[in-house]
Amino acid sequence: MSTELLPEWIRRNYDIEERYHACAVLHTDFRAEWDDLVAALQEFRLTRTMVTTRGGNKGPIARRLDGYFYEHGWGEHRFDIEVKVDGVPTLTPTHHVDYFRNRVAIETEWNNKDPFFDRDLTTFRLLFDLNALSVGVVITRGDELQEIFNRLGRGQSSDKTRLTCPSWSEESETEDRGAARLWVLV
Repeated sequence: MSTELLPEWIRRNYDIEERYHACAVLHTDFRAEWDDLVAALQEFRLTRTMVTTRGGNKGPIARRLDGYFYEHGWGEHRFDIEVKVDGVPTLTPTHHVDYFRNRVAIETEWNNKDPFFDRDLTTFRLLFDLNALSVGVVITRGDELQEIFNRLGRGQSSDKTRLTCPSWSEESETEDRGAARLWVLV
C-alpha cells in the first residue's frame, strides 16, 4: 500500500486509512503539499490543555492546525458552482474547504457534528467529479482519542442531542463515496 510512503513515526502515531492510492498521488504529483501534510502531522502534539480548553467557534486544536497550514500558503477556499439547464441557472451551490492549495483539499473535523462530515465527503466527491480537486484529506479523531476526550469531559458537543465529532468507526461507514482521498485520523 502507498501508506508506506508516510514516515514510520506517523504510521505509529496516527490511524491511517487510504482510498484510491491517495498517498502515492500526493507523494508523486503534489510533492509540496505532501511535504506540508507530513510536516504538520509530525509537528502536531495534542495536549490535555488543547482538549479541555473551550474555543468558541474554533478551539485550540483547530487554531493550531490553521496556523500551520496558513503559514505554509494554504488557505480556506470557497468554490462557487453554477449548474444551468437550457441556459438558466438551476443550482448555485457553494462549497467551502478548510485548507486548499494546488488541487489538494484538507478538512479538519475535531468537533463538528456528523452532518458536516457527510457534507465534506459530498464536497470532495463533487469537486473531484468537476475536476477541481485531485486529493482530499480529512484530519479527525480516532476512536482511541474519542475515548480520551470523553474521559476529559469533552466528548460531547454543547447540543442536548449529543451530536459529536465523527470518529473513525462512524466515518468508515460512509467513506467510500468517491474522490481520491487520504484519510488521516488523529
